[in-house]
Amino acid sequence: MGIEGIKTLGILGAGQMGGGIAHVAAAAGYDVVLVDISDERAEAGKAGIAKRMGSAVRKGRTTQAEADAAVARISATGDMQAFASADFIIEAATENVDLKLRLFAQLDEIARPGVILGTNTSSISITRIGAVTGRPTQVVGMHFMNPVPVMKLVEIISSLQTSEDTLATTLALAEALGKTCVQARDMPGFAVNRILMPYINEAFCALYEGIASAKDIDVAMKLGTNVPMGPLTLADFIGLDTCLAIMEVLHDGFGDSKYRASPLLRKYVEAGLLGKKTGRGVYDYREA
Repeated sequence: MGIEGIKTLGILGAGQMGGGIAHVAAAAGYDVVLVDISDERAEAGKAGIAKRMGSAVRKGRTTQAEADAAVARISATGDMQAFASADFIIEAATENVDLKLRLFAQLDEIARPGVILGTNTSSISITRIGAVTGRPTQVVGMHFMNPVPVMKLVEIISSLQTSEDTLATTLALAEALGKTCVQARDMPGFAVNRILMPYINEAFCALYEGIASAKDIDVAMKLGTNVPMGPLTLADFIGLDTCLAIMEVLHDGFGDSKYRASPLLRKYVEAGLLGKKTGRGVYDYREA
């Protein structure tokens, strides 16, 4: 199926990433089927999209009529069978290998023949995910950046079996959503997280060793390398559990000690201090 045949996008996961993908898809004129583990979770995701679109209206980035029309294009449900009407499906569930494999086996049964199944995984093998389906040539990686409505990049990853038609359609769809694409090989971490996560992990090592305070590490990297956000602040924004999971994928995939997760990062996750989403991580956001 080419880009011209895609009218309805299925998004699995109504959280931060799935909600963001649904947001940009609806704003681009696509009908969206937004699915989560319950009707309540899916509706909460849609409500979050409506709230963010309302903010965009107040800032003059869109009109009220455009925002209302986009929200109306989103149907939210806890029933995965709703994906039977989707022309292209993007999974944006938690970064957990077993969960993704189980979900893709289900999606393969529900989706119509020829429908491409994309995954927003930030590190897990696309080849492994595709292998649990009966359509491995139509499984592809679409790694959106967070927050999706703001960040322009989508990293596109072909598996060992992804077809050229699937790749071309996926690139065209990402561009139709207003994104700039880069392509990466199906190796642990792909391109973005192969570089980003060891950088973040090394910041935790520096903090663990007492080289500098968290604030000074972040200020040093912001002002010393002209990045918009220090590595520890960025880790809190991403989620420390996600950072740890990606480091473990890198370590398992390459067997190289340079990808070993910082003990301090692991301790934060064990303590449930996962960053902004829990109110505390390296920094305390509870009164922010």
